[in-house]
Order: sequence, then structure tokens, then C-alpha cells
Amino acid sequence: MGSSGERLFEGADWDFQTLQRVHDACEQIARTELGLDVYPNQIEVITAEQMLDAYSSVGMPLFYKHWSFGKQFAFQEASYRKGLMGLAYEIVINSSPCISYLMEENTATMQTLVIAHAAFGHNHFFKNNYLFKQWTDADGILDYLEFAKGYIAVCEDRHGRETVERTIDAAHALMSHGVDRYPGKKTLDLRAEEKRAGERRQHEESVFNDLWRTVPNTKAKSKAALTAERRRALLGLPQENILYFLEKTAPRLAPWQRELIRIVRHIAQYFYPQGQTKVMNEGTATYVHYRIMSRLHQQGRLTDGNFLEFLQSHTNVVFQPEFDDRRYSGFNPYALGFAMMQDIERIVKTPEDEDREWFPDIAGKGDVEGVLREIWSNYRDESFINQFLSPALIRRFRMFHLHDDPAESQGIKVDAIHDERGYRRVRRELARQYDVGFVDANIEVVDVDLDGDRRLMLRHSTVKGAQLNETDTRRVLQHLADLWSYDVALTEVDGTDKVLKEYVVSPRAAAVAA
Repeated sequence: MGSSGERLFEGADWDFQTLQRVHDACEQIARTELGLDVYPNQIEVITAEQMLDAYSSVGMPLFYKHWSFGKQFAFQEASYRKGLMGLAYEIVINSSPCISYLMEENTATMQTLVIAHAAFGHNHFFKNNYLFKQWTDADGILDYLEFAKGYIAVCEDRHGRETVERTIDAAHALMSHGVDRYPGKKTLDLRAEEKRAGERRQHEESVFNDLWRTVPNTKAKSKAALTAERRRALLGLPQENILYFLEKTAPRLAPWQRELIRIVRHIAQYFYPQGQTKVMNEGTATYVHYRIMSRLHQQGRLTDGNFLEFLQSHTNVVFQPEFDDRRYSGFNPYALGFAMMQDIERIVKTPEDEDREWFPDIAGKGDVEGVLREIWSNYRDESFINQFLSPALIRRFRMFHLHDDPAESQGIKVDAIHDERGYRRVRRELARQYDVGFVDANIEVVDVDLDGDRRLMLRHSTVKGAQLNETDTRRVLQHLADLWSYDVALTEVDGTDKVLKEYVVSPRAAAVAA
């Protein structure tokens, strides 16, 4: 396109023809200049109240009904009305078509920003990043959510809303321990899941019953009792996906309850990549919207006033509070992600000698868009930061590493400064904060007492002695015991297998399992 063009809009007002022009102009730049590859776009305009509703249901359309979503809505609506919080300008759904929700209160400039950010930035990342390819099914998620919503509504009619809610409450409490963290033999196919939902039940019930027939009816141990090794093999232990284990093995769950657990588990798996790519995903979308909006201004399609309005919003998005600022709560993923994308652009186009030493594969390569697309496809936050956080950016953000070990008497010390060894240490330590293996608790089901009281045994392998919060742990174990229908025991151990703490929780009288 040329250096000048017809204005996309005048002033703040817009209509749907304006949105179509904006989309087409953004698409032209996204495809021809940035080389983006996106799902088909579906853009929907919603009210502030609908945006609050989307907030409360984790930003998903067609989500099943649950009391916790209403609770979130009431809290967020009250905060919004009092002026205590703003609303996102958009919500975008990882699906095909990629659905972008735009608030009708947005000005024409903000709608352009949102379309560039969500419909092209996030969209490209969703379609091309390896984690999303590995773990999500963009083609099937909308149909699966519709199936799930209908299935849960039928369950409420048949079994009562409170009974269904108790099952979903318990599954939600265990949602973060309902994902497969390592690639399996097959990818998620949600459309096939929906079709198989009915026929799967009969087969699983027969396999499940065969296993539990080995449990003796008396406290005396059976002569034919399974060996520990054989028992764990039959049960697929150890197992870190606790919801999967319950769905397959819990002794007293009804078939419909197993299907509810399966639904919650699939949705947890759908969101799994998003927690590992927050910096990259937002960094990508912010970089893309900055490039597109800047180009539209260069082409004369946005006025200087429009562009200033955009820059004000963009600056707010990428603002990083200082460590002693009351607003500081860690690194802003938009700020860190966008800064790293721009820094990679600098290294590829105009590297310093330091950059050539640290990044020989990309320094001076010239193909900014090609390098960035390759990075967006093949990294997650932890590996991205560990590979591409530069000494220049460490200096700009004034990062350093503090060492604080309660076991040591010398107190807090600065452990890494701005030298080569310090840069590598800072980069490594920051990357670890985005590593799910380091951040998420490593809890596994390790055994079941089939010969005795059917107790479910779990093990938490701590990292650097970090133990679980006792109150939260007992609450979650209560939900787990209710689903299992028998006692649940959790043991926390350190790296030498030394026992740090033990929990035992019994199911409530009005247990979830019928």
C-alpha cells in the first residue's frame, strides 16, 4: 500500500461498516507486511454488562452455568459501578473462527487497536504457537462447550441443581491438578469427545468394576490381594492428573458425575497453554498492534489525533511500575513481552557487539518478521526469557537478583549484578518464575489401599522447602475426599524424601458421590 490512503474514520464514532474497513486495513498489513497466519475472524460487539459476564465465566462464550460465575459477576459489577476497576477493551477466544469481543463503548480508535491486538496478534499466536497446537482444539472448542452446557443442564433436571453444583464445585477446586503436563500419544479432539461421551460410559464402567471386585469385603486381607506393583500398574500410578484419576477410578461416582469431571478436565486442559505463554502472547499481540497502528498512521489512514489517542492507551498498557511503587505486583507481562519483542527487532536490525556475542544466530539477520514468527511459534515464557532476555534489557529494567534463604544467617544479599555472570543468573532466575514445573505444586496420586480402607494416598514433592498453605490444602482435600468417598491422605516430602507434613481428610456425610 502507498504512503497515504483514505481515512478509516473521522472522530470517535463508528458503525459496522467502519469495523469492516478497519478489519480489512489491519488484515492487509498483518498478512503482507508482518506475514501473519490467522484463523478466520469473528468480531462481536458487546455491552459493558456483557463484558462483565464474560469476565465472570473466564471469558468463554457458551459456558455452562455455575454459581461461582454469578458471584464473580456481582463482585466485578459492583467494583465497576463504583469506579474501582476498568474493563478490558476486548476478550479474545482461542477458537476457529477466532472470536474477538469488542465493547460498544470503545471509540473508533480503540476498536482499531483491539482488532489489531486481538483479531491479528493473539489470533496468530493461538494458531501457530506449539503449545496451543499440542494442547488445544480450536476447531472443536465451541461445539464442545455447547455440548457441555446442554449436558450439565440435563443433569440438573435429572439429579437436582445442588447435587450437580457440589460435583462441579469439587472438580473446580481440583482444576489446576486436572491437566496433562506432558504430551501424550494423541492430541485433544473435542468433537470426537462429544460423540464418544455416551458410548464411553458402558466400557469404562465394566473395566472399573473389574478393578474394584478385587477389594475384599472384610478387613481381613485376601489371599489373592494384588501386589503393590501390580496394583499401581492397574491404577496407572503415579498420576499427576488427579481429575483424570478420579474420573477413571473413583469407586462411587455415578456415570454422569464422571462426565462432569471429564468436562471440567478438558476445559482445564484448554486453558493450560495460556498460563505458560502470558508474556509471549501479550507481547506478541502488543507488538503486532503497535506495528499495525503505526503503519496505518504512516499511510494517513489514522489522523494525528487518532494516533495520539492510541499512544496514550498503549503507554498505559505497557507501563511498568517501579519496585517501590504501590502499584507494583511483579513484571507487567505486556511491558516485558513488548520490550523483548522490540529488543529482538533491534538485535536483528542494528545489533551492538554485545548482541552479536549473546545472540549470534539472529544478530544482524535483517529479517525481523521471520525471526519473530519463528520465536512466536517455538517458545513458551520460560524458554523465551531464558533464551532472549538481553543484557541491554536487563540494564534498562534495572534487574538484579536477591538471595534470601531463611536457613542462612547473613540475611538478604544481592546475588547477581550487571556483569556477564550476573546477566546469565538474572535471566535464569527470572525464567524460572515462569516455569510451571517450578511454580505449580508437584502433587501425585501414588497409591490406593485396595486391601484395607480404600484410602487414597497423595504425595507433594516440595521445591526448595516450599510447603502448601494448610487452610487451602485442607479445603481442597475435602473436595477430593468427597469425590473419592473414602479417606484421602497427603504427605509432603523434601528432596531427600523426608516427611515434612501429613494430612488425612475424611469425606463429609453428604458426600458428593452417591
